[in-house]
Amino acid sequence: MDVKLIEAKQAKKGTYVMIDNVPCVVIDMKVSSPGKHGSAKCRIIAEGIADGKRREITLPGSTKVPSPNVDKRKAQIVAVLGDTVQLMDLETYEVFELRIPEDLKNAVVEGAEAEYWVLAGKDRVLVKVKKGE
Repeated sequence: MDVKLIEAKQAKKGTYVMIDNVPCVVIDMKVSSPGKHGSAKCRIIAEGIADGKRREITLPGSTKVPSPNVDKRKAQIVAVLGDTVQLMDLETYEVFELRIPEDLKNAVVEGAEAEYWVLAGKDRVLVKVKKGE
């Protein structure tokens, strides 16, 4: 898995972190002030990139948290197959299928260019679709 470690206090809004081995994007982060006998605690609220589920985690600020590398790629839509779409990567010409997110159902048309993300080297997610010419 392609990840790097960051301190919990570095996880700002928009940062990618792994919570329960699921790639997530941070939507909110709160840091409590250090107490008499302890360090500052960070409460990270994140949303799963692939599944959209909300996740929370509370850690000391100096704890290392895995941050997945998100590889953003372009593809062409080859075919629309109900709730899935067949894509061809524009660099490698690899053909594969992805689930169509609810917010993109109306935008997906054959021949259009799309952007998808490869999360932590394995999961792929369709992110946006450019209108066809």
